Amino acid sequence: MTRRRWVAPSPADAERLPPDVVFAAGERNHHISNTAYPIAHGTTWAPYRLTRAAHRAVVEEALRAIDDLCLYLHIPFCETRCAYCEYTVVNREESSQTDSYMDRLERELDLYADLLGTRRRLHGLDVGGGTPTFVAAERIARLLERVHARFDRAPGYGVSIETTPKIAAAEPDKLAALRRAGIDRISLGVQVVQPDLLRVLNRAENGAALHRRAVDHIRAAGFTRLNVDLMYGFADQSLESWRATVEHALALAPEYVTLYRMRYKLTRISHQASRVVLDEVRAQAALAKELLRAAGFTAAVGKNTWSRLPDDHGTSAYLTRRVIDGMPYLGLGLGAQSFSHTTIAYNDGAVGKNLGPYLRSVDAGRLPIQDLYDLPLTQMAAKFVAVSFYFGGIDAAAFAAKFGLPLAEAFPAELAFVEREGLMRWEPDGRLQLTERGAAHSHGVIALFFAPSVQRHLVSLEEPAGDELVDARQRPRGPRLARAGLA
Repeated sequence: MTRRRWVAPSPADAERLPPDVVFAAGERNHHISNTAYPIAHGTTWAPYRLTRAAHRAVVEEALRAIDDLCLYLHIPFCETRCAYCEYTVVNREESSQTDSYMDRLERELDLYADLLGTRRRLHGLDVGGGTPTFVAAERIARLLERVHARFDRAPGYGVSIETTPKIAAAEPDKLAALRRAGIDRISLGVQVVQPDLLRVLNRAENGAALHRRAVDHIRAAGFTRLNVDLMYGFADQSLESWRATVEHALALAPEYVTLYRMRYKLTRISHQASRVVLDEVRAQAALAKELLRAAGFTAAVGKNTWSRLPDDHGTSAYLTRRVIDGMPYLGLGLGAQSFSHTTIAYNDGAVGKNLGPYLRSVDAGRLPIQDLYDLPLTQMAAKFVAVSFYFGGIDAAAFAAKFGLPLAEAFPAELAFVEREGLMRWEPDGRLQLTERGAAHSHGVIALFFAPSVQRHLVSLEEPAGDELVDARQRPRGPRLARAGLA
């Protein structure tokens, strides 16, 4: 490993909190304690935020030592904004600017390619959104050609894209053009099939009637790697409606199914979070796993993407390398996030969710970065681990290679806690993996690895009124476990 240059941690990040206290706070605040790290970055990351004048020099230094990376291209347009969406999506009024935006996306790519100087190896590329298939296939193909002219492709490289049932059902020629452009994996956003919930989520136009035709068009286009996204944990989602959603998705015969628990932060229905009962969420997760296993799908404990193909993680090449290795990535486009070994950046538009600031920055020939954080090891390690929990565990060898110290040295008290309480265990391949018990308490487990300032924020949040965010089956087994919230 190349020795990293880490900034010093702020006083708030200098000392970790007791694991049982942090675990309890993560369980109590399960609607925000998840893989979407950090929490409250406006305060917890404030000491590490750089001025715009420093952006280019720090980015250039951070990228200099990176030979292998992934790439994310953000296309922020949608037919409509779903009520559960937390991402950077623009208003309908800006949908006429797709060509103008794609021009700037190509120019931003050139800015970074010039900054990198020599060609680097790409291990995966995701085209996400928004709904990237909202724009013309020719523009996406042109962008991919530009990428491949600027970067080398590593063995195992692949390109993945997202689409909606409505677009896939209506535009088979677009799907065929995307496959010809080299995209080898496609993700279909089914989410739910419950009609009244679809209306609440502003997704009524993407209902079950379109799904079979959408999949037929995807297959006819030549895609052999189809993922279906499903969502659970909504305030008004019954267990039986969730069963119908999973069974419906299995009938579409995808290669992969990804289960997303609803994350209310920054969404239009964030006010509903207090109505989510943790017992019901756990029951939905357990049901989905039971149905997927019965249908021949497999996944490691705690992993949210299930695959029916042997020796296939099911996730895109981009996400796989991010999760396992903590591989750096460039995020291009409105509000996109980039991750080096020492920095995290958010592009212009991440807050306002409008195109203007991003377009102006690219036109001015500067990196369109809104916020750049030069982070200490404790924060970068927390980000690494949070993303690792997409696969339900941490690759200890990858952690040591990235940070230059063993996982057990970085988190001694936390590892002792999860092993003692049966929440995680060491696998023969060197991964520290959630147990079934740990998966049921994953929001508390993941908080253990957050940086101290983020842990303090979680602990400081008031306990919700009533028991709507508490496992109704909890039966403390002693003072310490009662404090931790473990059943």
